[in-house]
Amino acid sequence: MAKVALVTGGSRGIGAAISKTLKAEGYEVAATYAGNDEKAAAFTEETGIKTYKWNVGSYEDSKAGLAQVEADLGPIDVVVANAGITRDAPFHKMSPEQWQEVIDTNLTGVFNTVHPLWPGMRERKYGRVIVISSINGQKGQFGQVNYAATKAGDLGIVKSLAQEGARFGITANAICPGYIGTEMVMAVPEKVREAIIGQIPAGRLGEPEEIARCVAFLADEKSEFINGSTISANGAQFFV
Repeated sequence: MAKVALVTGGSRGIGAAISKTLKAEGYEVAATYAGNDEKAAAFTEETGIKTYKWNVGSYEDSKAGLAQVEADLGPIDVVVANAGITRDAPFHKMSPEQWQEVIDTNLTGVFNTVHPLWPGMRERKYGRVIVISSINGQKGQFGQVNYAATKAGDLGIVKSLAQEGARFGITANAICPGYIGTEMVMAVPEKVREAIIGQIPAGRLGEPEEIARCVAFLADEKSEFINGSTISANGAQFFV
């Protein structure tokens, strides 16, 4: 029987590549999205991957959504916490609302996604938790105090969960993508994009599929001894 994988924010960008790759690896995949019904429907039509709409920033919404996925597909074995937003501003101009929105989605959203699944993983003595962090959670970034704080916090989550879950056959790992050629990055002005690429020794943006392959590796049953780790996928732009 195929293992079930959940990818939050899994119908667009990096999340879509992760969902498709896991399906190709033989998983039964569910992808969540926050608001764009039309694009989610098109993604399901294209891939056959079921999509579910809920706000990861709400514990009750997440708990109900996760229960529905498990009712439809079976117990979730692999959870990829990928959903994230930005509300960029220099710190002196950042509003409490900009801070809180990012905290709710990028940090609390990981708790809301993993916490309801944790008891089942412990009981079954198996689970894979993979959190998509960011290069900016490792090095910080001008105008992203909120975003960098959440992505750094995500790394603390996986290091702690790894220690709690290891004896139950559960692993928790993070991936820190650098600049990836998603719709969001490709939409910035060409000069800005060229400046970004100029900072990457590889001389190019990453591809969403390259992050997805990292996820597939960590999700594999044979990757059990890799636990509490962070994979930096940034074209040699930053080392920890």
